[in-house]
Amino acid sequence: MLSRLNHLRTALFSFVTPAMSHAVDTSHYRAALSTGAHAKSEIATFAAGCFWGVEHIFLKEYPPSQNKGILKTSVGYTGGLESAQNPTYRDVCNGITNHAEALRIEFDPSTVQYGELVEFFYRTHDPTTLNRQGGDAGTQYRSAIFTHSPEQKQIAEEVTRKVQEEHFKGQTIVTEIEEAGPWYDAEEYHQLYLFKEPDGYQCPTHRKHW
Repeated sequence: MLSRLNHLRTALFSFVTPAMSHAVDTSHYRAALSTGAHAKSEIATFAAGCFWGVEHIFLKEYPPSQNKGILKTSVGYTGGLESAQNPTYRDVCNGITNHAEALRIEFDPSTVQYGELVEFFYRTHDPTTLNRQGGDAGTQYRSAIFTHSPEQKQIAEEVTRKVQEEHFKGQTIVTEIEEAGPWYDAEEYHQLYLFKEPDGYQCPTHRKHW
């Protein structure tokens, strides 16, 4: 069922039009994921609660315009039921598809290593709460790393063990590490949401914890 917060969000976006968003030059932050312009780029996919804040904090730390390693991003849905193709935001909020709200990052591994991105992922949310971030509850808000190669899986597991030992003694990281499956871009109004709407909702766990 939809939580009260999700009811408010879905009701709000039933009335969203492009004219309601503040003007923002998205070329500094996002474009369609590369199909060859960066031949050596890789993809990283993370779920850490409401994807608005996840995208925002990664791009504030690694602005593509400053050549810090992230090239492009997109928010969307992944990790859902095989039968649930092309889900909408309402479908995902209803919990009927089992998709997670997630961030897909195209990055240059010669500038920023995958392990650094994994650690930043852990730094900027609470990986110890099952299917929840702050007041956002539901499987769509689960903590998860969707890996794109056996090497990424190994690195994600190694970083997880390190972070568990160094930062979460007495607590248990519940982040899922699983192979990446089909990806579906979220609706356009979700892309770069907090850059277009600076006063919009941001989960309080989306901050640097160390």
